[in-house]
Amino acid sequence: MRKIKYFYSAHSAYAYLGSAALLEICVRHDCVLVHKPILLSPVVEAVGGLPFAARTQPHVDYFFGRELERWAELRGVPIINHRPTHHDNPLHLPNGVIIATPEALRDQMAHAILKAHWRDDADIADDGTLIALAERLGLDGAGLVRAALEPAVQAQLDAYTEEAIARSVFGSPCYFLDGEMFYGQDRLDILARALERPFAPARFTNPPVDPS
Repeated sequence: MRKIKYFYSAHSAYAYLGSAALLEICVRHDCVLVHKPILLSPVVEAVGGLPFAARTQPHVDYFFGRELERWAELRGVPIINHRPTHHDNPLHLPNGVIIATPEALRDQMAHAILKAHWRDDADIADDGTLIALAERLGLDGAGLVRAALEPAVQAQLDAYTEEAIARSVFGSPCYFLDGEMFYGQDRLDILARALERPFAPARFTNPPVDPS
């Protein structure tokens, strides 16, 4: 069975927009989604990207405003009409909950957390929010929240973050199939095509950048 390695943050807008479509692709092509939640800011900054607070207002207005609206309409995904109230809260807990969730329910948990953040404006760094989401899936919510902050789970979160940096991931979401990167939920059709039949080997090369 083929695997898609899925790097994303628990609060990522574009991971949310592509989440249902990604899960449908996995079902249709009988492949396994390997969740690798990350701490997004260190990953973005490692490849020279700007932290959110340092981006220009026109960039924010476009990519985290109008573009979100278009993709939400195109994919038929409900989304709030403003930046989530709790968007800047720490991500160690929600990312840890995804990692600590049993594998059989990890797809559903990840989707539920993304949806709670971007559809319901819920605080996904809040114990109560995450406990309720877990219990809807039949899990021990309080136990899962405790497990999410265990050193082994947080070490795994750090390892996924470091792996994303090592793979030169640009942001969230990012998918890897057979070692090849597919960046952004707008590449899901290309990812689906790669599952059906491989693309020709890469031929394009760039000369090294002159730092002077």
